[in-house]
Amino acid sequence: MSDFIENQVQSLLAGQALEIDDTHNVHVLANDTTDVKSGQLTSHIPICLKTVTYIVAAVVINDQGEMLMMQEAKASCSGKWYLPAGRVEKNEDLLSAVKREVLEETGLVLAPTTLILAECANGTWFRFVFTGNIVGGNLKTPDQANEESLQACWVRNINDLPLRSNDIIYLLDRGKSYVLNKTVPQHPQLMPVIKSHAKLLLRLIVTSKKRATNRLHVLLSDTERYDLPTCEINPNRSLLSTLHSFMTEIFGNDVAQHKPHGLLSVEFSSGQGGDGLCLTLLVSFKLPLEDVPIIGKYIWHELSENIAEALEARLPRNMTVPLKVVR
Repeated sequence: MSDFIENQVQSLLAGQALEIDDTHNVHVLANDTTDVKSGQLTSHIPICLKTVTYIVAAVVINDQGEMLMMQEAKASCSGKWYLPAGRVEKNEDLLSAVKREVLEETGLVLAPTTLILAECANGTWFRFVFTGNIVGGNLKTPDQANEESLQACWVRNINDLPLRSNDIIYLLDRGKSYVLNKTVPQHPQLMPVIKSHAKLLLRLIVTSKKRATNRLHVLLSDTERYDLPTCEINPNRSLLSTLHSFMTEIFGNDVAQHKPHGLLSVEFSSGQGGDGLCLTLLVSFKLPLEDVPIIGKYIWHELSENIAEALEARLPRNMTVPLKVVR
């Protein structure tokens, strides 16, 4: 069991997809079975552009500290400014989508380097924000205006522009923090990986130290194969509500204080075997595991020193990709 778990954790720390299929052991939340037989997942099937919405956006900053912006052409917001962004199309992967949007709206060719932020609303709306480098193309000018955008430009101060929405201010601040602040350690580069998922899933790496040994442990399902805890994201509730329900069913209503840190990996179907995804979220308890009673069918597993050290290195601020729950 030890090698199997160590390999899983190591893969997720590297932002990779798990080679094994761990979705057969998805935990069914009690509140999610109202419309189906007990013990089954919800009837919600994520279908891109219909029952689930995926958005990509790019925060691109040049060597002069200027940010890439585009001027909207849509009638509802014509003339306003926004980041290059748009919906992921059917059977499209996230990287292809963000490169397409940047090219269509700014005329520039983007080489994405990492995911810097993920956002979720109501369990069926996800926005993935990337940064990267411009490797080609020509900046779109007003005489090249079309239905995608009126023009694009590099901007030092976005306060000089009328914005389509202020929601991008947080995205821009996150991008500047990652790209420009070289004095603060940041998470390793993370790219979404393509893996078939028919559902919207949340996988947890939950950690706590044992008081007696001071060794780091991770939580596993107490089943034949000992998988990491995974549940379906409720399509009708916020992701934080799903997380709270999951933790409560594992640890009880008096679950000890814990901290969701951020994402370690993103698995995205891209239409291959469904339009679902799986987000791997790192969660830690400050209390020792002796003070964190488990009521569900889960157990603690002690990690080797090397894997424990690598996992602990991802616990500080900025060492995982932030997951922001919008609503």
